[in-house]
Amino acid sequence: MYFRCSTFPDSKEDFSSFPFENGGVAGAIELKQPVGAHCHGNRTTVCEDSADKLLAKKKLYIASIVCLFFMIGEVIGGYLAHSLAIMTDAAHLLTDFGSMMVSLFSLWISSRPPTKTMNYGWHRSEIMGALVSALSIWIVTGVLVYLAIERIVRNDYEIEAHAMLVTSGCAVIVNIVMAYILHQSTTFHAHGAGYHQIDEDGHSPPPPANHLGHGHSHGALLGHAHGNTSVRAAFIHVVGDLLQSVGVMVAAIIIFFRPEYKIADPICTFLFSIFVLCTTVTILKDVFRILMEGAPKGIEFNSVKEVLLSLKAVKAMHSLHLWALTVGQSLVSVHIAIEENADPQVVLKEATDILQTKFGFYTTTIQVEPYSEDMAHCTHCQDPLD
Repeated sequence: MYFRCSTFPDSKEDFSSFPFENGGVAGAIELKQPVGAHCHGNRTTVCEDSADKLLAKKKLYIASIVCLFFMIGEVIGGYLAHSLAIMTDAAHLLTDFGSMMVSLFSLWISSRPPTKTMNYGWHRSEIMGALVSALSIWIVTGVLVYLAIERIVRNDYEIEAHAMLVTSGCAVIVNIVMAYILHQSTTFHAHGAGYHQIDEDGHSPPPPANHLGHGHSHGALLGHAHGNTSVRAAFIHVVGDLLQSVGVMVAAIIIFFRPEYKIADPICTFLFSIFVLCTTVTILKDVFRILMEGAPKGIEFNSVKEVLLSLKAVKAMHSLHLWALTVGQSLVSVHIAIEENADPQVVLKEATDILQTKFGFYTTTIQVEPYSEDMAHCTHCQDPLD
């Protein structure tokens, strides 16, 4: 059952002829007053999210301009040096630039308000942008690995070591600058327990004096995880390019002093391309977890269940679903079964408050219903597999 807790347009007053009373569903509840300080809880984090997106856009704009200009310079340098390794680096910069454009587009469209068709909004476009960005690395890297192998087999190339050394040195500096611009935490800091201990009344006891705040998700309590997904994807791109640029510079130094070891150029391309692919694995895992509606990272199913069952009037719960629109925007829906004499509105308020306080859910949808002994044997009321 879905609860609306507002008197804005589309509320009950605007549809007085509609049969709202209990909805014809056993155990349904008609809320006659707002839940707590309105059912959406503390939404000051919306402003924080907007500020984060503005900062992310600023970082991406600056980094993309730097990337574009140096990419052009590196193409020229690679051509003059006859170096596939430098051209490989330039190609990765092209991929970086394209991924930043995709990220900027996804940030723009994700800020659009929800519609009646796209009623969750466009937040997940950020995840789609990160997916396109990561997959573009795989495609470009595959082509460059093929060219490196071909060059090793044919051995029909010459390297201009001086131009290669100068260009690769500049590439290292530029990639350090871009990494600094995009730098932010790329780890979603959350602890496995995901909640505080709850006493028998459903309240959190005060932490001990030496308590350092662990046992909960810091990112969730702030309303967002540490780091924007689009900036994180771009940062991983740049870190991969930085390491490749260092490798290219090492190869340039070897070739500068020992020209007969020119094979270092394609070998460098081959080895560092594989490394760049490995840097995308973590972000792809996070992207697929969200797209497959997996439980949000740092929030455990059993932790949420235990917190809900700790509420005094709650006897059982079922149909618990945890998912995320994007990183830092977790959602939950659940049915909670309460004791016969319990006040449904009080239980709803307590459950909503405790879920938003302990886990920082972006949206909570809770159906309150009377407890029935049949729930223990109903196949639809059982927990999912581990």
